[in-house]
This record gives sequence, C-alpha cells and structure tokens, in this order.
Amino acid sequence: MAQAQAHSGQQHPIRLYLVVWGLLFVLSTFSYLVDYLGIQGYLRWTLIIVFMMLKAGLIVAIFMHMAWERLALVYAILLPPLLVLVFVAMMASESHYTIFTRLAFLGGAGS
Repeated sequence: MAQAQAHSGQQHPIRLYLVVWGLLFVLSTFSYLVDYLGIQGYLRWTLIIVFMMLKAGLIVAIFMHMAWERLALVYAILLPPLLVLVFVAMMASESHYTIFTRLAFLGGAGS
C-alpha cells in the first residue's frame, strides 16, 4: 500500500514525448534548411529565432513539465526572461535614438 502512494505523481503517455521529439527534429531540420538554402538577411535571422523559440517552448512545456505546473510557478520561471527581452528591446531602441542625436548634433565621424 505504501508503494502505491509513493508513485501517485503524474504519468504522461510516452506518445506525447515521442511526438514532441519528432516536432523538435522537424524544427531542427527547418533551421538547418535555412542555412542550407542560403537564405540571407533579416529573413534568415527571423526564421532562425522563430525555430529556436519554438524548440525552446516545446522543451520547457513538455520536458520540463511547465505545461502541467501551477500558473504562479510558470510566471515565476517564464516571466523574468520575457521581461529581460523587453528591456533589451527598449535598450536597442534607446541606442538608435542616442546615435541619431549624436550624429545630428555632433556631426559624422569624418568631421
């Protein structure tokens, strides 16, 4: 009776893990094809980042069991990296403004 109570955790079907593994393989193939097909410019980096985020999301949701955790725990783990990305985007925007004002008021490097 004690052993039955010790294993009362969640059991997920092996099929779920195999499907996610297959999706990770397909997304990795697409990521490789971006390089193999010679896609360049912003499209290349957009596709690479999209495939990377999809793979990371699948790994966090399924293999790290975040899909079955309480919402508070999900927020505690996923919200800080999301906020870091927001702050990085804000800093990038601010850097464009700073370089624009420096060039406008101080002139180019050749002056």
